[in-house]
Parts: sequence; C-alpha cells; structure tokens
Amino acid sequence: MLTRKQYELLRFIHERLKEAGVPPSFEEMKEALDLKSKSGIHRLIMALEERGFIRRLPNRARALEVLKLPEAAAPSVTRPATRFSPSVIEGNLGRLKPASSSDDDGEDRRSAVHVPVMGRIAAGVPISAIQTRSHTIAVSPDLISTGEHFALEVRGDSMIEAGILDGDLVLIRRQDTADTGDIVVALVDEEEATLKRLRKRGASIALEAANPAYETRIFGPDRVAIQGRLVGLIRRY
Repeated sequence: MLTRKQYELLRFIHERLKEAGVPPSFEEMKEALDLKSKSGIHRLIMALEERGFIRRLPNRARALEVLKLPEAAAPSVTRPATRFSPSVIEGNLGRLKPASSSDDDGEDRRSAVHVPVMGRIAAGVPISAIQTRSHTIAVSPDLISTGEHFALEVRGDSMIEAGILDGDLVLIRRQDTADTGDIVVALVDEEEATLKRLRKRGASIALEAANPAYETRIFGPDRVAIQGRLVGLIRRY
C-alpha cells in the first residue's frame, strides 16, 4: 500500500524514465509533487525503496530504477486525502463494546477487544507513511475508551521520557482533534507520520519530543493533521 505522495512520485519517475531514459532530479521531483523541501523527496524515495518499488543504483548519480508498479491504483492511493484513515476497521473491530449484562453470578463478562495493528509510527527518525494493517491484537477493554482504535509499533527513542520505548505498541483512539499536552499521531505535510506531544502556540502547532536529544518542531496549522490520541501502551518482554 502506497501513500498518495509515494504513488505520485513513483509514477513521475516511471514516466520520466520512459520519456527521457534518465530519472528526474530531486529538484524536479520536489516541484512536480509541490513539496517544500528535498528532504521530503528523500523520505519518499527511501519508502519506495524499502517497499521494493524502486532501486538506487550504486556509484551513479541520479540513478534510479523502477522495479515494479502497483498492480492497480487503489482508491486510497489515488483519491485526495489529508489524513490517515484506518478504513480497514469494520463492524466492531477496534471499537469498544458496551459491557454485557451481569451473568448468573452477578459478575460482568467483558471480552477482549480486537484492535488492528496498522504498521509503524516514528518516535525519532521520520517514517514516511503508516503501513496497512498487518494483524490484530486482543486488548483488555480497561485499556481503551469508547470509539474506534488502532495500534502502531513504535520506532525510535524520541518519546523515552514519556515512557514510550522503541518496539512498544501504542494504542490510539481515532480522532482529528487534541488538546495541548496530549500525545498524538500527527501527519505532517501529508507524508510523514510521527508520535509526539502536541503543543498549541498561537496559530502554530508544536510537536514536542520527550527526549532532550530531539528538537521541538513547529508548523503552521495547515501542515499538521491529527490522526488520533494515545490512550494506552503495550510492552513485550
């Protein structure tokens, strides 16, 4: 599954190779995708390479080879989208069910909630996209609130002072608003998903790490879309 920007870049590289026989420059890619910096192009290329769609040829400047194209342009790739939406959640999957009525012994019987794991989230070096659902996990209803939820595997160490470590699974309640101080999944410039503490500074939004080795990043409100709020954490030993 590719994000819209990843798909657009892959098609642009493919068409340029067909027309000119050489891949476009980073500057041409940046202008074609209307991005503000070349670093965004670099993250997209890394994501495409990790997913096996392109290959960078060694010892050759601007050398890119398209290995494959998506078999079909999935709606989630081609339609405009301003935020990640775990649309694979169906029925009651990831939704907290009301507690059942008491049984014969007068005790509540509350079954585990199955929450989809939607891939990895950056808590450090940016990850260029949240991936598609890989599996589900059974979560105690006590760990989550009402509404739709999904889980993400943490990569990086920028939230260690908030008790979130590399390899942890974070439980996220799907919502597009959050308060100052909340730890959120944020999508920056429609391409970079990250887990940070939200701070609202006037008309700007700050994404704050919980590790002094990382700087707080400040964006205009039009560059950040909230995907959900942290409500729980699972750690494997």
